[in-house]
Amino acid sequence: MASPDKVEAVAEIKEKFENSNAAVVTAYTGLSVAQLKDLRRSLGENAQYRVAKNTLTKIAANEAGVTELDDFFVGSTAVAFVTGDPVEAAKSLRDFAKDNPQLVIKGGVLEGKALNADEIKKLADLESREVLLAKLAGGMKASMAKAAATFQAPLSKFVRTADALRAKQEQGGAGTPAPAEAE
Repeated sequence: MASPDKVEAVAEIKEKFENSNAAVVTAYTGLSVAQLKDLRRSLGENAQYRVAKNTLTKIAANEAGVTELDDFFVGSTAVAFVTGDPVEAAKSLRDFAKDNPQLVIKGGVLEGKALNADEIKKLADLESREVLLAKLAGGMKASMAKAAATFQAPLSKFVRTADALRAKQEQGGAGTPAPAEAE
């Protein structure tokens, strides 16, 4: 019979798996409490970093329908539950791991798709959601400006041609016969 504390812990971890759009499993052996605190701070409100027992985390993940992570629950394990932008969380973990080689990214899951450590590092290399949206908006604005210029071009050409003809007539129409006067 499972103790009430363990049942409660499994329920809490299961809820975190269900409410997050990504989860990254890491090994943290050799990190001090202060370093773990720095890691949690670097993740900000975008993710929650939790050290948990492998057995309880595996049970909770399976109950939440996340079976892709079973192989990662070996040794010292902690999970970053990402509720915000997964790219920002992946960048924070990658950057922290560069400064602290004891942190090893094992793998993770992003919206139901399993990711290995290399895929998480590729995710970290992406630009943030805000930057991508800004680039998309800039591209759309440029396309609309180009379309407006294209639609305006025939009208502008007509106005320039009419202006040139008017100027030519005002100069006396050099090269064109003058209208005959009636006697």
